[in-house]
Amino acid sequence: MIAKTWRALSAVSLELLLMMSRVTFRHAARTAALVALACAFASAAACSRGDSAKAYAIGVVPKGTTHEFWKSIHAGAIKAARELDGRGIKVNITWKGPLREDDREQQVQVIEGFLSQGMNGIVLAPLDERALVRPVEEAKRAGIPTVIMDSDLASDQIVSFVATDNLKGGELAADRMGQLLGNKGRVLLLRYQEGSASTTFRENGFLQRMKSAYPGIEVISSDQYAGPTRDTAKRAAENLLNRFGSDLQGIFCVNESSTAGTLLALQDINRAGKIAFIGFDSSQPFIDALQNGQLQGLVVQNPLNMGYLGVMTMVDHLQGKQVERRIDTGVWMITKDNLETAQSQ
Repeated sequence: MIAKTWRALSAVSLELLLMMSRVTFRHAARTAALVALACAFASAAACSRGDSAKAYAIGVVPKGTTHEFWKSIHAGAIKAARELDGRGIKVNITWKGPLREDDREQQVQVIEGFLSQGMNGIVLAPLDERALVRPVEEAKRAGIPTVIMDSDLASDQIVSFVATDNLKGGELAADRMGQLLGNKGRVLLLRYQEGSASTTFRENGFLQRMKSAYPGIEVISSDQYAGPTRDTAKRAAENLLNRFGSDLQGIFCVNESSTAGTLLALQDINRAGKIAFIGFDSSQPFIDALQNGQLQGLVVQNPLNMGYLGVMTMVDHLQGKQVERRIDTGVWMITKDNLETAQSQ
């Protein structure tokens, strides 16, 4: 209704302008004033439509596309797009990432492909904190900004970092382990993969807190990597259990795939529930394992919120709004005892 009114006023003003311009040259000043008035009306009419006429194309790039964590990230991105559409802001999400969480080259190719596809912005969970620096900085030089989510990037050429406090996540795991073992025993840490900043912070948080707060617990292995999939994690866990299993009281895994693979390895040798096992991230099999005593703790994030805030932050930036450089999406410990609380749902 407002836009129609402005267009009508603009049309009247332009007609008046044409009539007045037919008058003699001595009325030039009046004509100039009417031109300014007509332009002002036309501009106001355009402004009344706001940003609703603008469609933002945003590429969302996960580390992988198979794990439940990334599916939740995707759902959060779609939730943001729908909410923005309800406000009259059109956002087209392109979801594209590598199948395996160790395929750095494919993730680089996705970013490079977006440079020629008319993207307005990119929301990226980098597989490697250094390998993705070049394509992200090339995107910026091409006028395409990037919001980083989940795992940090070694660059200051980004809009914002939307993620869990991963150091705190590792500390929560250490505190749970210390509680379970009473500050005595032998435990191992199964890392994820080199170059992943998010899991490196979790690993560091766990080791630092164990050393400072639980000196009676010995970390007997912390240099082995699970790799990108549940299967590679299972093989790594089997090797560690064969080596240390006879005198091992606790295990901490730092992401979904390493937790899944280690759980399978423990189940295969009938040790699930007999070793204090703390994982990271959530899935239905993990919840079942918590309930039946095969997992004693899960450090959980909020991937839905991460995907949502990643897209919302990018759109705010594209609209010229000030955004925070670091956005914490939350992290907490769930156990069998607090599984039914509101926060754990």
